[in-house]
Amino acid sequence: MFLPASFFIGLRYSRSQRNKGFVSFITFFSIAGIVLGVASLILVVSVMNGFEGELKKRILGLVPHVIVAQKNTNNLDSSSVKSIESFKNWTDTRQQFLTLPHVNHVTPMLQSEALIQSAKALQGVLMVGVIPDYESHNIVNSHMVVGNLNSLTDTPYSVVLGKALAYKLDVSLGDTVRLVLPNKTLYTPMGRIPVQRTFTVTGIFNVGSEVDGTVIYTHSKYGAKLLRRKGDGISQLRMYLDDAFNAESVGNLISQSNTFDTTTWTNSQGALFSAVKMEKNMMWLMLSLIIAVAAFNIVSALVMVVIDKQGEIGILQTLGMNRKHILNIFIVQGVSNGLWGVIIGASLGVVLTLNLNAILSMLGVSVLGAAFAGQNLPIDLQVYNVVIIVFSALLTSFLATLYPAYRASKTLPAEVLRNE
Repeated sequence: MFLPASFFIGLRYSRSQRNKGFVSFITFFSIAGIVLGVASLILVVSVMNGFEGELKKRILGLVPHVIVAQKNTNNLDSSSVKSIESFKNWTDTRQQFLTLPHVNHVTPMLQSEALIQSAKALQGVLMVGVIPDYESHNIVNSHMVVGNLNSLTDTPYSVVLGKALAYKLDVSLGDTVRLVLPNKTLYTPMGRIPVQRTFTVTGIFNVGSEVDGTVIYTHSKYGAKLLRRKGDGISQLRMYLDDAFNAESVGNLISQSNTFDTTTWTNSQGALFSAVKMEKNMMWLMLSLIIAVAAFNIVSALVMVVIDKQGEIGILQTLGMNRKHILNIFIVQGVSNGLWGVIIGASLGVVLTLNLNAILSMLGVSVLGAAFAGQNLPIDLQVYNVVIIVFSALLTSFLATLYPAYRASKTLPAEVLRNE
């Protein structure tokens, strides 16, 4: 197969076994550095993508993307009204919201801060009143340990809570707990006391996030009675979108009518996702530095090769090879070393990523800790990320060859061959 002379000589230099000294040592570690950097970057980014996906599924799958409440018609703070006034004609409004772009589900709810008490513990929680008929898509349904959300309709004054909370309270299915509303009080012959009532545990879920220990569900009808509201007591509508990151645009669209107040998930969970994004970017930066260090090794190795091959460069120039061809020779040599590192590193990274959980299991290592010994690391290997990493590594390898190749092209054959 015919190859250009500069390309052929560059490949011969990269495969040459004659140089066994320090140059070969640096070349080996430059390739090894690229292999390590590319493989590590693919592995870590895939795990970070997996964690981000799990956060979206477990947190944004449960936390409403947009919460809508009727605007206050009085001169009261809107946040207090949201927790006091009922949502008028919420069924008609719900149907209107379902026609909006990006909206998949709209469910009614009421919520209030509460204390939940068992015979052994007391815990502050967020009480969420729902209508089970509208909650078929709720992620809680697919993560029930025992019972189901429909039990809230079948059993009066019942509650469904998370596994972490059930463990802390030491309660199980069929046990009774006491719900106390510290912000709601009643006057009795014994003085003013908080509103409270016993509820029966009819379901336990395990989503695998912080809501397992902080959120409880009850039927809105019984939640309304506890809050001393009329009817079903619905005060808000929860909206779930096709993409949670469309929440701001949908919220702004609804707020334009000046009839509703909207709150998006970014108000409560935005800081968490910003922290995850920042951590992911920092991992990109730190692991990219490994590739950068390997690129500096390519520079060092090629500079030493250029010095070592001054005589050969001079001979090639006297045979008619111009500076452009000399430049191409050392670019080909450096890029071929980088290419080997990228190919091996990408292959190793993909293989390790796809088999990471099996490898950790075989070694008996639990990265998530003893509390999550039965769970695997979430992994999301995206072709797009692999392509970006490979392209960036190749570009870095190419840039690292420019200075040594330029230095080689500036060699003066008369000066070199004078002492030959």
